[in-house]
Order: sequence, then structure tokens, then C-alpha cells
Amino acid sequence: MPFPTIKNTTLRNPLSRTVLSRFMMSALLVGIAAGCSNNAADATSNTSVVNAAQTKATTNPSAGNDATVVKALQANLKSSGIEETIVSAVPTDMDGIYWVTAEGLPSFFTDKAGKHIIQGQIIAVGDAAPVDISAVLVATTAQEALKAVDKKDMVIYPAKGETKAVIYAFTDADCGYCRKLHSEMDDINARGIEVRYLAWPRSQESVPKMEAIWCSQDRKAAMDQAKIGANVQAPSCANPVQEHMALGSRLGVRGTPAVFTETGQQVGGYLPAAELAQAVGAN
Repeated sequence: MPFPTIKNTTLRNPLSRTVLSRFMMSALLVGIAAGCSNNAADATSNTSVVNAAQTKATTNPSAGNDATVVKALQANLKSSGIEETIVSAVPTDMDGIYWVTAEGLPSFFTDKAGKHIIQGQIIAVGDAAPVDISAVLVATTAQEALKAVDKKDMVIYPAKGETKAVIYAFTDADCGYCRKLHSEMDDINARGIEVRYLAWPRSQESVPKMEAIWCSQDRKAAMDQAKIGANVQAPSCANPVQEHMALGSRLGVRGTPAVFTETGQQVGGYLPAAELAQAVGAN
């Protein structure tokens, strides 16, 4: 079955905060430039040689976080003049390789000595089919992080009738494909899909508009207006835009819209309503 065409607009400004985060995001952006244009599918979303059905869990639940690896990695980063907070390092099916979660950074792999940072897929071969040992880890990280976001901090468009699926969409008011997705909201909701928006301004120029949406008395009305190009304004307020941006960076968001399922799987960018329903199992 051919993959659906997924479209998004790539991040113009990674808004990184440290040397390591800038380096990691730069590496991700190089991958995008080589793999797709703004009008093509995200290479990480649908060009893998491994189907989602062929993935498997790769962590050892009984082992959990290895504090020794965390300490070693933290020390090595500090020796290189990098201040980052490492949250956990969990062993994977690949001997000596750990899955690392850090504050404000996309998750990555490291070795037992914490001397190397490894980004991207690790695919195991030799069995009947290749297995992506990173896919489940990426999805689990996203699932836990998105579940922790308070609903009051999102702009939510509920499903009509039975809720068959919930998606999280990092969005930008100025993104063409975000607007295209939003224009199909009635159809998406009618198919039983609840849409939960998080803010992901692709440039500093878009930040005030996104903050105005979240500071509006009626966020949905403000979002609707912004998605048709209106200049939304609202008094400044405490808002979660910066937190959403940090979360997006942690989850490896590189463009908008970035759509995730409740299980943490990233289904890509823009998809027509019917294809989106098929992708998230809401048929």
C-alpha cells in the first residue's frame, strides 16, 4: 500500500537555547533539506525501510534508568562546556546503547560511557524483517510528554459524536499547510477525531500572534481568525507558548503541522481529512 502524501512547512528558526541544542537541531534540519522540500513528505515520517508494524519495544523495564550513564554523560557534556540536564538513560536491545531523555532536547542514543551522542534510527537486521529499535522509544517519549500537557493549555476541537481518535498538532498561524489542515476541521471532527493544538511558531515573528491566540478570551475563535490570515491581538497574559515550543524541540518537531497520535506516533504533517482518519484508525 503506498504511503499517503504528507506535507508540512519546515522550521525556519530552531529557536535553540544552547550549543548542543543548536547543533542537534542543525543536524535535523540538514536531514530535512536532503530528504524533502516544504511541499514533500518529512523523510522521517514515511520513507523508513521499516513499517510501524515491524517495530518492537526495546527497553528493559526491569532495568529502568541507569544513573551511572546519566552521570557519565552529564560529566562529559560539562567537560565540553555544555550545560544540559539529562533526565534518564534507558538500556535498549542494542548492547551498550542507551536511550537518553533530556530537558529541551530531542531524545537521542548514547553509549555506556556517555561519550557519544547518536541521532536517528537504529535498525536491527538479521531476522525475517528489519526492526526499527528506536521507533517505540520515540513514540513512548512523545506519548508520556503529550499526556502530561494540561488540556487547559491547548486549543481543542472536539470530535462530533463518538471520539474515535485524538491527535495533537503543533501548529503555526502563519503556516500554509496548517491553515489547510484547519480548513478541514469540520470534516476531521465529523470523522470522530479530536484535535488538540499546541503552539509551534516557526519564527520569532510568529510568536506574538500565537501568544495572542492563547491570551484571547475565546481561543477557538481567535484560532479560526488567525487561520484565515486575520491579525489576532489580545492583552498580554501568562501563556504556554514557550513551554509548547520547548516540548516540540524535545519531541524533535521540525516543521508544522506536526501531528501526533495519543500513542505518541508522529503521523507526519498535513493529510486530507480522509487520509488522516485512516492514518489514526478513525475509519
